[in-house]
Amino acid sequence: MLEPYIRQHKIYPDEFPESWASGWGEDEFGLWMAFTYKGARQQFRWCEPGTLMMGSPEDEPERHDDETLHEVTLSKGFWIADTTVTQALWQAVMGENPSEFKGANRPVDTVSWDEAQSFIQRMNDMKPELKLCLPTEAQWEYACRAGSTTPFCWGEQINSELVNFDGTNPYNDGRKSESRQETVDVESFYQNDWGLWQMHGNVQEWCQDWFSDYPAESVVDLQGPESGDYRVLRGGSWIYEGRYCRSAYRRRYFPSARRSFIGFRL
Repeated sequence: MLEPYIRQHKIYPDEFPESWASGWGEDEFGLWMAFTYKGARQQFRWCEPGTLMMGSPEDEPERHDDETLHEVTLSKGFWIADTTVTQALWQAVMGENPSEFKGANRPVDTVSWDEAQSFIQRMNDMKPELKLCLPTEAQWEYACRAGSTTPFCWGEQINSELVNFDGTNPYNDGRKSESRQETVDVESFYQNDWGLWQMHGNVQEWCQDWFSDYPAESVVDLQGPESGDYRVLRGGSWIYEGRYCRSAYRRRYFPSARRSFIGFRL
């Protein structure tokens, strides 16, 4: 069943599954692989090469000025974790748990960009073939949108049955809903069309890039500048209102910052 899909998407059998995989397969979302470390499992989804319109159109309600709409082509496919890193995986690797909202299957929170890099380095030292890193900002939005062009990957509106956010501050005059005031398990609510959980809400996610203004022209494999003062955060969180959960929303933060609304995805 997998071989026709692999041939069609130019993922050849000698490259799939990868040597690090503890499980692999195909389902309605496409290809997946997983690794397991000390009983903590992380699954990844394959994102094919492609093009997206990154940012937001000028008529998108409640947009920000730094969301200049521009075309980005990603020339290579990549694997991205279907959830943010859980507390169980962080505990297994780092031997401690900094999270404010405890729960093995909740996202690790209160971790800085620098600490996320320490986690990644430790994982790569143990299993170099993983080649783990944070997604670039372009990869993150490409995966979040999963082919969509609307404010959210499923459409125009948001509520707390779909997302863990401050539902008392809805998006674009939507109906008010619940504000849970804490994180929830990473596999809650929904998967987008590419099989990824909660790219809107729960915790904001560190990206690899230094923050900078978007280009106005089309670019290939967009990455941030080589240096800067702030790293990029994407996605909404349990503490923020609806407009901050949009696919195009971006935020800058010091890489040393640790907050209970911040986590990361591999």
